This record gives sequence, structure tokens and C-alpha cells, in this order.
Amino acid sequence: MDLELTPEQQMIKKTLHEFTDEVIIPQARENDRQERFPKDIINQLGEMGFSGAPLPQEYGGMGLDYIGEAILFEEIGRGDSSVRTCLSVQISLVELPILRWGTKEQKKKHLPRLAKAEILGCFGLTEPGAGSDPASILTSAQPKDGGWILNGTKTWISNGGVADLALIFAQTDLQKKHRGIAAFLVEKGTKGFSTQDIKGKLGLRASNTAELILENVWIPEENLLGKVGEGFNIALGSLDNGRYGVAAGCVGIGQACIEASVKYAKERHQFGKPIGSFQLVQEMIVDMVVETEAARLLVWRAGHLKNQGRPSTVETSIAKLFASEAAIRAANAAIQIHGGYGYSDEYPVERYLRDARVATIYEGTSQIQKLIIGRHYTGLDAFGGG
Repeated sequence: MDLELTPEQQMIKKTLHEFTDEVIIPQARENDRQERFPKDIINQLGEMGFSGAPLPQEYGGMGLDYIGEAILFEEIGRGDSSVRTCLSVQISLVELPILRWGTKEQKKKHLPRLAKAEILGCFGLTEPGAGSDPASILTSAQPKDGGWILNGTKTWISNGGVADLALIFAQTDLQKKHRGIAAFLVEKGTKGFSTQDIKGKLGLRASNTAELILENVWIPEENLLGKVGEGFNIALGSLDNGRYGVAAGCVGIGQACIEASVKYAKERHQFGKPIGSFQLVQEMIVDMVVETEAARLLVWRAGHLKNQGRPSTVETSIAKLFASEAAIRAANAAIQIHGGYGYSDEYPVERYLRDARVATIYEGTSQIQKLIIGRHYTGLDAFGGG
């Protein structure tokens, strides 16, 4: 594995670093305060080609490999995790599943518009009674008139209230359990399909989160993604993509904490000298640096395996588990370094902590990641018969 970035990757990193500093960061605090979805930023990223960066050029993408994708999510996550969340869902949970499982017609219809952020997508898996156990979803799909009737409710869906296209998972036969799950593409405006925004979140306040409500929603057969019974595998593969993006975004949070803390520790004086000269302050910064560097390397290792087409589920879970927990520790230390100022939104570090917290929950909790890793190394399945 070569740890040197290619010229293309260096250019992407530089471009995104500058865009984050000049466009994303200046808007982040007010977007967070107002719970305002940053549609203008997403549009700009789409115009620059980053909304569909990993897609092949034939579908409007840039053909980025997984290391390039990690750079994309890290740099944007360094500025605002709400923007990164929107883009992660767009790419990891909507575009890549369509690219892998979609028909030629589905790819041609949806991917170019998703790649340019002309339309936004969401991933409708989680339900009020089904979170860590996706096999227990109750949203139903019944065949009717050459298509399907969908009924059910999805919750905690990122991009749900702003999405033009929803990837919905539904059960076609409860008796078959996870083998009866299918995936469907449902477009905004379809009769019976509505959304309800969820407000008052602890973090990611500028990202959109919503409930999806399906009441006798009829969709044609051509909106089925993959085959009936393949939905569970599509969901797990998509979550693997999503965890990779979350892990890379958490590296960005860690990097942001380092930069903010170093800057403040040099500027803030106590006892006649900058607080950065105190040993215990330096220790907190060093811990941030070491864990962020380790998280980055874990992400890149998973990306390296993905680039080679090799199995990477366990490595992705390791990266997601470590990076998300490390981001919380980094943000907590950054607040400590900032003292009382760190407890207010005058400085961004309190937002880093709030945004990092959810990374240990969505795309599989830290506990679920441990069970995936433990199953691999022990050969014993803690999930039961699902």
C-alpha cells in the first residue's frame, strides 16, 4: 500500500481544502444555529463534480477511487459534518447501490442527475421498530397491477425531507424474514409518499432528517432495484459504503479539533505565557494528533482493500468504530483546551462534539461494529439467526 497521494488526489485535497475554508466554514455556525439545510453548498459541490465523484465518467462522475473518496469526506467533514452527511448519503447510500444493482435504464435515468446534485437522494431503511436489526423491517411491498404497493414508515432518514429520490427497503413476505426484503426506488411526488422533518437534534443540525411515510404508494415494476430477496444484501452493502464515509468524515472532525486547539493554545495566554506551552495542554493535543493519524490510516487501509476489490467489511467496521470514538475524544479535549469559550458556539469545538456523537450511532452503532469484528475473529455469531 502506497501512502503517498497521487497528483490527482493531491489536487482534489487542495481544491476541497480551499473550498471548505472559503465556503463551508464561514456558513457552518449560522446553518447550525438556524437548522438550515445548506442547499447552496451542495449545489456548488455538484457543479464542481464532487456530488458524484466516485461514479464513472459515463454517468457524470469523476471516477475517484476509494482513497480519493476518503479525502473528499475528510476535507468536507473538517468544515461541517452536516454537509458531509448529505454528501455521504448521496454517494454511499444512493449512487453506489444504484451503480452496483441498478438496471441500465435506472443508472441512465438517475445517476447523472444525482452526480450533479440536480436531485438529492435518501436511504430508507430504519424504522421506528427496526434500527440495528434491519431484517425486522415491517414496511410492506405487495404486488399489484404490474407494480408494487408500499406501506410503512421510515424514521431518522438523512436527506429524507429534501430528497427527490428515496431508496426504500420493504418486506415482500414476512415468512421469509430477511430473504423477503426488496429495494425500491421511489420518486418525490409519488401519490401517497410524504415526509415529516425531525427537528431539535443534538448535532448535525444543518442536515435534513425526516420520517418517510408510505400510504398505498404504487410504483411500477421497473422501480425495483435488484431482485426480490436481494434487498437485505443491498442494504448491508450500502451500509458498508456508508460506514466508510462516516469514518473518513470523523477523521475530518479530528483534524478540525487539532487545528482549532493548536490555534487557540498559541493565542490564549495564562500565567504570562501561551497555554500551548503547558505540558498537559500539549498532551491533549498530542493525543488528538496520534488518534486522528491512526484513524486516517485505518480508513485508508479499508479504502486500499476496496480499490483492489477485496473483502473489507471488517476493516471498514474497525475504521468506523475507531474513527468515530476518536472524534468524540478529540472534540471533548478541544473543548477542555478552549475552557469556558469552548462551551459556547463562539468557537466551533462544541459543534464538533455534538456532530461527532451521532457517528457512534448511525450506519451501525459502535456496539454493532464490535459484534461484526468479534464475529470475524471468533467465528461466533452474536446476531442470532438473522
